[in-house]
Amino acid sequence: MANVGSVVLGVLGGSGLYELDGLTDVRELKIETPFGAPSDLLVQGRLGDAQLLFLPRHGRGHRIPPHAINYRANVAALKIAGATHLVSVSAVGSMKEEIRPGDLVAVDQFIDLTKRRASTFFDEDVAAHVSFADPVCARMADALASAAAKVTDGTSSKVHRGGTYVCMEGPQFSTRAESRLYRTWGVSVIGMTGMPEAKLAREAELPYATLALATDYDCWHEGEEDVTVEQVVATMKSNVALAKRTLAELAGTLPDAKSSKAYGALRHAIMTAPDAMSDAAKKRLAFLLAAHAGT
Repeated sequence: MANVGSVVLGVLGGSGLYELDGLTDVRELKIETPFGAPSDLLVQGRLGDAQLLFLPRHGRGHRIPPHAINYRANVAALKIAGATHLVSVSAVGSMKEEIRPGDLVAVDQFIDLTKRRASTFFDEDVAAHVSFADPVCARMADALASAAAKVTDGTSSKVHRGGTYVCMEGPQFSTRAESRLYRTWGVSVIGMTGMPEAKLAREAELPYATLALATDYDCWHEGEEDVTVEQVVATMKSNVALAKRTLAELAGTLPDAKSSKAYGALRHAIMTAPDAMSDAAKKRLAFLLAAHAGT
């Protein structure tokens, strides 16, 4: 577990990122959470003076489909292990012509179309309503986009700052009618894992940003083949190297967590009086409530 007061970058991403170049003092952590087991062991290490925690959201070997991920356990495990900031790295389909396969997007908004996923830590005995108008920490997203711009300089990949990520349930890809509908909403990318990660990160008071790796044009683009797993995997492989280098660059430039809207997000969000909370709820949510004891 990280030392109190230190900066620790938590990363949720696909298999392979734990092999980040330059990662030292590597060890694996088995974290128990009140919401069950996370997708895999956490990988802890150092990048220069920066500390990093990595969790492959699908498990190593990509065993867990998007709709079956225990998102609460994943975010809780990173929080319990000492993460102070959280970055999500995920493959997405592009919904705009100018976002080409191979490009990177630091999104700033989400539309949640998921249906069956537990999306809050506060679903029993405690009511809490965090502010979520701006789901991404602007300073985190700026730092992420700047880091990505440095590592893509001179490559064919372009970095896009801002945009809306529409998160679908999956695991099937969109119908053509759905894809065309989402285009009319002005969204930038489509994926299957951005929600409820962003919601849970806010409840965990973690400054959060998403690095979206465009792998295809979904199925709206008449000039491109319909999206297939083979296409996604091929483009994703070429993007993984850029993602690794981006994270290495970002780790040393993280903004002060206190500057984020996520900081203290629970302070005025919890509606339930402490004496009305069950002992079980207090124990289950201790990793979130401890910072606000007595406030």
